[in-house]
Amino acid sequence: MESMFTSPAEAALQREAGVPGLPTPLADLDRVYELERIVGFVRDLRCQRVALQFPDHLLGDAGAVAARLEETTGSKMFILGDTAYGSCCVDVLGAEQAGAQALVHFGPACLSSPARPLPVAFVLGQRPVSLELCAKAFEAQNPDPKAPLVLLSEPACAHALEALATLLRPRYLDLLVSSPAFPLPVGSLSPEPKPLERFGRRFPLAPGRCLEEYGAFYVGGSEASPDPDLDPDLSRLLLGWAPGQPFSSCCPDTGHTQDEGVRAEKLRARRRYLVERARDARVVGLLAGTLGVAQHREALAHLRNLTQAAGKRSYVLALGRPTPAKLANFPEVDVFVLLACPLGTVAPHPSGSFFRPVLAPCELEAACNPAWPPPGLAPHLTHYADLLPGSPFHVPLPPPESELWDTPDVSLITGDLRPPPAWKLPGDPGCSALTPRPQLELVESSPAALFLSSRSWQGLEPRLGQTPVTEAVSGRRGIAIAYEDEGSS
Repeated sequence: MESMFTSPAEAALQREAGVPGLPTPLADLDRVYELERIVGFVRDLRCQRVALQFPDHLLGDAGAVAARLEETTGSKMFILGDTAYGSCCVDVLGAEQAGAQALVHFGPACLSSPARPLPVAFVLGQRPVSLELCAKAFEAQNPDPKAPLVLLSEPACAHALEALATLLRPRYLDLLVSSPAFPLPVGSLSPEPKPLERFGRRFPLAPGRCLEEYGAFYVGGSEASPDPDLDPDLSRLLLGWAPGQPFSSCCPDTGHTQDEGVRAEKLRARRRYLVERARDARVVGLLAGTLGVAQHREALAHLRNLTQAAGKRSYVLALGRPTPAKLANFPEVDVFVLLACPLGTVAPHPSGSFFRPVLAPCELEAACNPAWPPPGLAPHLTHYADLLPGSPFHVPLPPPESELWDTPDVSLITGDLRPPPAWKLPGDPGCSALTPRPQLELVESSPAALFLSSRSWQGLEPRLGQTPVTEAVSGRRGIAIAYEDEGSS
């Protein structure tokens, strides 16, 4: 049985890790896991203790990879098989507990900068890509050779994009190739000119060009997958890409293409609905979905300021991975906001499993900041760092005297007129707002108390002043199975 706020120890043993992948033949370990590059990484840093982070589907190869690296480098290897939040993030906390001097991350990664400086090497994998089939699919999907296009891929197919571009460039004149945006090593300088970094990728744009001018061709996915929404990386791209530009995907095995325009519009419609739910909410639960990604503390403070400025009450909840059983302990919360890495915020949740919607930080920003551009003009940002000061997408809150706070707003869900936020008096500490009653009583105004008062059952009634006072008397003695006055049977 799941406890109130955390998962019990038995849950980790009973949980299915997913469909395990087939073990990689020992002869292919060096190629699949790029062990030669990892050996050079460890030797250059002269590390004696190295953490190896594997996702669930690669744990079958973890022992063989660690043994091979220990034999080659002479360093001690530690396997990190289960992270507190998501396997795509670098588990800096787990590496520190093992006393590791460096970390090697295997499998899909969000490529977010870690919260603490630690040398990290990424091994995304090298999935086979049929270049000829993908090139024919690209030409069939994009007949105009002058159209500006970008080649994108899932992380495991990034190694083949340059070879695919070589086949296409004789015909296509304006073709851009993206590359994974690996975090820069500790102490290194940024290249000049600095390429554009978005969606965990780098785009070498020419001067004067912008990414919104380009269509996209995505290499990745699988025809065997029954639900394409299970790919958070593709969902992040569809949400953030310019709505007016074409976006198509291609299976790297068969070359089967699909226009993603309909799916992208469904994702945007879902996000617009979540923004409306956030505007109607009075109580917001802020879920700490990461502790290892940089600037998570600043983002949490930013979201708290947003909710306070919009007249909403917020609660910060640190529950690890959110599950329906955990969040059901907070029925007074209207919406939850998951503060996680870019892939964690768009990761799909089981339909109908959560009794309250789970939002991304960008949706809370659109709901609480009246200066945020309207839908269709504002980009959908999947990384909370893009909302903070210093980012080109940051939109500061308008001053209290701005007319934006008084703009009439009607809920598209309930049809009611939303009231403007009730600004607090100067000097109010922000934790106890007192409301006068007609009987000249003063009580603390709390959303949780109001929610409790609206429930039909509120617990045991104390009935203060209604019970006569009597002297204490001796009660029954013994245990429940046999009290002293019951005798023996």
